[in-house]
Amino acid sequence: MDAALALKSWQEQMTHGRRLSPRTVEAYTYDVGSFLAFLSEHRGETIDAKSLADVIAADVRGWLALRRQSGLGARGVARAVSALRTFFVFLEKHHGIENASIRRVKQPKLPPSVPKPVSIVGAQALLDEAELSGKEPWVAARNVAVLTLLYGAGLRISEALGLNGDDAPLPETLVITGKGNKQRIVPLLPQAREAVDRFTALSPFKPGRDDPLFPGVRGKRLNPRILQGLMQTMRRSLGLPESATPHALRHAFATHLLGAGGDLRAIQELLGHASLSTTQRYTEVDQTHLLKVYDRAHPRAR
Repeated sequence: MDAALALKSWQEQMTHGRRLSPRTVEAYTYDVGSFLAFLSEHRGETIDAKSLADVIAADVRGWLALRRQSGLGARGVARAVSALRTFFVFLEKHHGIENASIRRVKQPKLPPSVPKPVSIVGAQALLDEAELSGKEPWVAARNVAVLTLLYGAGLRISEALGLNGDDAPLPETLVITGKGNKQRIVPLLPQAREAVDRFTALSPFKPGRDDPLFPGVRGKRLNPRILQGLMQTMRRSLGLPESATPHALRHAFATHLLGAGGDLRAIQELLGHASLSTTQRYTEVDQTHLLKVYDRAHPRAR
C-alpha cells in the first residue's frame, strides 16, 4: 500500500467508521498529507508501507520545524502530532504497519495564556481532542456532545448529564432546572444540537422518555467522574493547566461572551445566578473590561 491509498483509507475510516465531524476530518487529513509530502520530498522516493514503518522521530521533528517556520502555532502543532499518532495507530490496526518511533514524539504544550477559565484556543483544542476519545465512535460522539453543551450553552455538568431521552432532539431553546430548582431558558447553538444529533445517531442505546440521554457504556446515566477523568487526560496531553476541568468550560462560556461584549445581566440569566455579584466573580471581570464599559457608558467619559 502506498501513502496515498493509506491516507484515503484512513480518511474514509474517520468519516464513515468513527463519524468524526467534517472539520476534524479535513484538518487531520491535511496534517498527515502534509507530512507524507514532506517525507517524500525529504527522502526523494515514493512513500510505501516500508517507508511508513521506517519513519523515525527525527523525520517528524523536521516536518514540525518546517510547519513552525511557515507560521503554525502551538495549537496547530499539537493537532498535527495528534493527527500523525492517530494515523499510525490506524496503520497498525488495519494494515499491519507498525512503527514504535511515533509514540516517542512528544506532544508540544499549549501556552497556558489564560489559566482560568479555559482560553478560546484551549476550549477548541479540548473539543478536537474529545473527537478521538473512547474506544467506540459513539463514546467519542457522546463526550463531544456533553462538552459542547458545557462550553456552548454554559450548562453545569450535572445539568447536561441530567438530560433525558424526551429532551432529544434538542430544540433551539432548552428549559434547564438548576440549583435550588430554579429554571432558566438557555438558547442552544446549532453546533451543540448537531453534536447531540450525531451522538444519538451512533448510540447503541435508544433512551425512553425518562432514560438518560447520555449513558455510560452499560446504559446507566453517565457518571461525572468519567468526564472529569477525560478532561484530566486531555489537558495533560494538550499542556493545559490543571484548572481545565469540565466546570471551566462553563466558566469559559461566560467569560468569552463577556469579552466579546456580552451584557453582564444577560450572562447572569444564562448561567442561572441569583445575584449579579456571583456572575462578576465567576467571570472574573477584570479592571480593563470595566474601564472600557465605563468609557462607553458614562456621559463624562465621552
